[in-house]
Amino acid sequence: MFLSVFDLYKIGIGPSSSHTMGPMTAGGQFLDELKNGQWPRPTGVKVHRLRVHLHGSLAFTGIGHATDRAVILGLCGLLPATVDPNEMDALLEKVKQTKTLAPEGHPVYRFDPAMDLIMDRRTALPGHANGMAFEAYDVDDRLLLRRIFYSIGGGFVVTEEELESAKTRTVPKADHSVPFPFKNAAQMMSMAKESGLSIAEMKRRNEEMFMSRADLDAGLDRIWSAMRSCIDRGLEQEGIMPGGLKVKRRARYLHDRLQEEWRQNRINPLLANDWLSVYAMAVNEENAAGGRVVTAPTNGAAGVVPAVLRYYLHFHEDADQDGIRDFLLTSAAIGGIVKTNASISGAEVGCQGEVGSASAMAAAGLAAVLGGTPEQIENAAEIALEHHLGMTCDPVAGLVQVPCIERNALGAVKAVTAASLAVKGDGTHFVPLDACIETMRQTGMDMNERYKETSLGGLAVNVVEC
Repeated sequence: MFLSVFDLYKIGIGPSSSHTMGPMTAGGQFLDELKNGQWPRPTGVKVHRLRVHLHGSLAFTGIGHATDRAVILGLCGLLPATVDPNEMDALLEKVKQTKTLAPEGHPVYRFDPAMDLIMDRRTALPGHANGMAFEAYDVDDRLLLRRIFYSIGGGFVVTEEELESAKTRTVPKADHSVPFPFKNAAQMMSMAKESGLSIAEMKRRNEEMFMSRADLDAGLDRIWSAMRSCIDRGLEQEGIMPGGLKVKRRARYLHDRLQEEWRQNRINPLLANDWLSVYAMAVNEENAAGGRVVTAPTNGAAGVVPAVLRYYLHFHEDADQDGIRDFLLTSAAIGGIVKTNASISGAEVGCQGEVGSASAMAAAGLAAVLGGTPEQIENAAEIALEHHLGMTCDPVAGLVQVPCIERNALGAVKAVTAASLAVKGDGTHFVPLDACIETMRQTGMDMNERYKETSLGGLAVNVVEC
């Protein structure tokens, strides 16, 4: 399957692409099947009540990740990309008070969140750690329809049948609908050498098989605009983030201090790192607060790519709009390879699959706009990913706050360091990117479930709440 740049960069709401955007999308797909699906039911029998079971990571950290809210919003017919964050609370309260759902084009369904949204921590669904079952019942409480969905990272949702079909293919099939159907880094490098094109140019030609150049550029500009707006909002906000940990927003304070140093021309040898960190933290504080972000490739890792892009615009005089587009195209090429051959889901492989993948994407994008060759770009991605291998996903209280916000800052710093190292070399290196991606996959499979977004291990159980 061809992964578009717009598959990797989705605009939606926080705090989690797997736990928020994915379940919201699944809710909408279930509504579509209720309305249009050819599922069997007795003549004259109507759907009266809906019920949802959340399993695995969705059950363990669903409240902290706002999965409960996302499911309800999805069953109200709302979509992650278009929902108005300012209207969500009122709608959720209406469902809670009326114990009903009234999606447009549907009859009113009974749905009591206290009874019909079940966090099943005992039963794991076999397909993926982020499993959910949507059910429809008649007025006599007889089950009419049950559908299982899996939220596999980055806002992607698959049905039980789609997941099983994908698992039967041990080797990804080539996609001959595009001129450069690379499925791994080795193929990408070979095609770049044969064609004489950059990674961004190959990715662009693939995308333009499905849309015009003008539409592609407009879409890329829209992605960056959403990222930039998220940074700006994060730099303006203050106060305590929701969830109960009482974690303070810090991005605005840090930004004000950096601005003061800038105005006074104070010498700061860590200036670039400081700006990278404050940009990444601004995004992930917005994400933690449920604001609008861009998966890059996930919400939990949404700050890394925007931070490195903003750094590029801040510190490089030759930065321009074409550079931003090349950055995003190159990053998406790397992200697609990681997702195809391993995972971008913290519930599946730990945070190495989220911040690690984001850092590799950002390193590749920056190396590209700094004039790197395909070999140097691949090297940059490998360096960044290699030094996130084994990173666990252990959010305290199931919230995408600690250690997630600072982790994005460090992921951005690693990305810039990796790009700098790579473009100063000649592109030759010991560990191929494909080997690093496979190592990440194997490490994730070996990782104990306590360290994969369940909040049952690591910092999640060793931090004492005061």
